[in-house]
Amino acid sequence: MSVAKSSLLMASGTILSRVLGFARAVILAAAIGVTTNAADAFGVANQLPNNVYAIIVGGVLNAVLVPQIVKARAHKDGGKGYIDRLLTFILTIFFAVSVLSTIAAPVLVAIYTKDWSGPQLALATAFAYWCLPQLFFYGLYSLLGEVLNARSAFGPFMWAPVLNNIVSLGGLIAFIVIFGADPTGSQAVETWSADKIALLAGSATLGVASQAFILLFAWKRVGLKLSLNFKWRGFGLGPALKAASWSLGMVIVTQIGGLVQTIVASSTIVSRETNSAIAGVAAAGIAWLIFMLPHSVATVSIATAYFTKMAQHVNDGKMESFKKDFIDGMRAILVISVFASAALIVLAYPVARVFAGEFPALVALGNVIIAMMLGLVPFSFVFMMQRAFFALEDTRSPFIFTVIQIGLHISGAIALSILAPAEWLVVGLALLTSGTVAIQATVAYLFLIRRIGSFPSTGFRLGGLKFVLAGAVSGIAGYGMVEALGGIRAGSFVIDKVLSAGLSIALVGFVMFGVYVIALKISRAPEIDAVLAGIRGILRR
Repeated sequence: MSVAKSSLLMASGTILSRVLGFARAVILAAAIGVTTNAADAFGVANQLPNNVYAIIVGGVLNAVLVPQIVKARAHKDGGKGYIDRLLTFILTIFFAVSVLSTIAAPVLVAIYTKDWSGPQLALATAFAYWCLPQLFFYGLYSLLGEVLNARSAFGPFMWAPVLNNIVSLGGLIAFIVIFGADPTGSQAVETWSADKIALLAGSATLGVASQAFILLFAWKRVGLKLSLNFKWRGFGLGPALKAASWSLGMVIVTQIGGLVQTIVASSTIVSRETNSAIAGVAAAGIAWLIFMLPHSVATVSIATAYFTKMAQHVNDGKMESFKKDFIDGMRAILVISVFASAALIVLAYPVARVFAGEFPALVALGNVIIAMMLGLVPFSFVFMMQRAFFALEDTRSPFIFTVIQIGLHISGAIALSILAPAEWLVVGLALLTSGTVAIQATVAYLFLIRRIGSFPSTGFRLGGLKFVLAGAVSGIAGYGMVEALGGIRAGSFVIDKVLSAGLSIALVGFVMFGVYVIALKISRAPEIDAVLAGIRGILRR
């Protein structure tokens, strides 16, 4: 399967999944709000399994599994014995940590929050007991999916989250039908009953479990079978574990930074007594969801498809082919990321209106979205460069440039917690993330060219300049249209109702995309033709 077809297949599933995920976030906001205490309690609890998952094996899977499985396919049994042992080993870790984390839910919630009242902590802890078992199912999903990716069966890994979102949506709709909606947080956290907590958090965990188990059918279709094998000694797991050690260190450092950010963001809850529209953990989570929409659709799909090819080139000693694939992947990522950044910055407030009804709350959320979107391009670059290092089986370099970024981020977050007013604290954290990721991307690029030599970068720089200029022109056109529709003012058409906000997003986004395409056509950037072909292919699917 070609890289273009692989990326298209993954993007198709990711787009549907993200659309459903967006719908799920909208319904969740309608059910429990965005800047409410209940929303922050659920936000912290539902974030915990993702954090623990990343600390234990998250980055390790990407760094280790694909290169090791590509190598193992040369074995007489096609790598089955090695894969069985490696997967059994990692699944055992996931199971043990899932059990221990669930038992330790009160401690984890206390670590990730600051200045919360007893009832607020109790609600978050109750949510966490239901959410933390997701850890095991996230691990199972990632393991099964990475094996499929290593065998160039990319589709199931990207389509499985669709089922997760469908199950979760069903749970949220049932929650609203049975218990009603409270988007403004009028109900005190003490009023949450056990069945109410179980339905909201339990349906989220059921969705993650279904996402994992559906991949077992995909394994069967490609002739694979999961056979647990606990005979780990003497079977060559050493190189994989050595490579994993640096990646494990990298994700631990990343999560320490995330821990500091969550603690700082959670401290805004105290200020809600005087201002109910202050962005906190839940608002940061929604901004991150919006940020990840273009990243997941474009960057992850493209980088995942190129990752397997780059790992194979390294295994075959074809470094020039490796460099070409890396540059092609970077250009493909950039052409989409630049437009997504411009569009979501211009449309941040109407997008926020979809989640938040009151004007102060949507402005608070919109500010966080804008600050977050400034970092999309460097974040995408870092993701692709990490995959390049992982294909080279170099996990030490990503650890170093991640430590640099997290060190700067932690220092800045502590400074913001002291200096920034509560209403601007989460916005400041988002700006800090964007700035430190830009520094990380620069350092990562310098590390990469030192590792493999320089790239034929003239064309890449010229292409990048074309994309940025086209994005700027598109952004100016979009801003002009928003102003023509009434601007960002209380009661204006752009943000008055969810329907008018949606129409504004569609109209302005369509015009911005048209201007962007025309600008790139005039500058003769070939990547735009590939994007248009991909869109047509996705629509056909």
